[in-house]
Amino acid sequence: MTTTRYSRYLRHTISRPAMLLSALLLCMLPVLAGCANTNNPAASGSSAGTGAEDNAHKLTIMLDWYPNAVHSFLYAAEAEGYFAEEGLEVEIQMPADTNDALKLVAAGKVDLALSYQPQVLMARGEQIPVKSIAALVRHPLNHLMVAADSGITRPGELSGKQAGYSSVPLYEAMLNTMVKSDGGDPSSLKLVDVGYELIPALSTGRVDGIMGGFINHEQLILEQQGHPVRSFNPVDYGVPDYYELVLVASEQGLQDSQGFYQKFVDAIRKGQQYVADHPDEALKLLLAHQEDTAPLDEAIEQRSLEILLPLMDAGSQPFGYQESPSWEKVNQWLSENGLLAAEVDIKNAFINF
Repeated sequence: MTTTRYSRYLRHTISRPAMLLSALLLCMLPVLAGCANTNNPAASGSSAGTGAEDNAHKLTIMLDWYPNAVHSFLYAAEAEGYFAEEGLEVEIQMPADTNDALKLVAAGKVDLALSYQPQVLMARGEQIPVKSIAALVRHPLNHLMVAADSGITRPGELSGKQAGYSSVPLYEAMLNTMVKSDGGDPSSLKLVDVGYELIPALSTGRVDGIMGGFINHEQLILEQQGHPVRSFNPVDYGVPDYYELVLVASEQGLQDSQGFYQKFVDAIRKGQQYVADHPDEALKLLLAHQEDTAPLDEAIEQRSLEILLPLMDAGSQPFGYQESPSWEKVNQWLSENGLLAAEVDIKNAFINF
């Protein structure tokens, strides 16, 4: 498995320290907005033309990375005609960089984007006007992982050992919280920035544990390669139960197109129900959209979808529903760990349709 396969999960502002990224993004917004051609229907999200298809309202959505199991609901909504039923023509785009999605939606270059609850709050702390409109994966996928035969049975036992991660303040804070919550000493951790090399760093014994690996991807790949792991859910060790993946719009976009965003959410709810009812068929739809540069392993994606479906289930609430206490707890934890540049009012960070 190449590093490209698992680089998609270096997403929570992995490429740069979060504060620097947000500051750069804030500086870019006026420039990017000024470059947008508001007379271009594709750029503005409006539709033009006289044919039946041209009468559909066009929306663009930017994925967090290349197509994979977590995006199955989008391809199901497209293939089963749920977008068309809502009068929408949806273009699904992939970012050239893991940080592109949030930047582009904030700048009005795309209508919607997939991002992450902590990142939305961190962006709002930098006065970047983005808002979550649906919680897609309701619980963390990012778990602390150690080799199954390492003898490490609890996060606190990592004290004094080497922990591999990509140099991201969010991941460092999660790791420190977990070790401290379990009675360990986070100051004794020997942090090793392994970049994209999470899988080989653990499988070769270069580090004793990794933070940034996902249970529906890195863990499955490690096990497939003969390196079983023991994973620890951050929620069990002091980290708030955050939304791993959310659907994001800009505040300006919500002012201009909220009705169409509602239709989009209605369509993906049908898409997610289709995936839940027909997982095998949904997997085939996904595999038909895989990128040549990032081919999917069918066995991995099938297992990934099995892991994801219960984590995407909102129970008695509709798919995508967001709870205020979740935003409050995550916001407080980010603030306590110095990850917010300014106070954030969570009432403005999300909206339910």
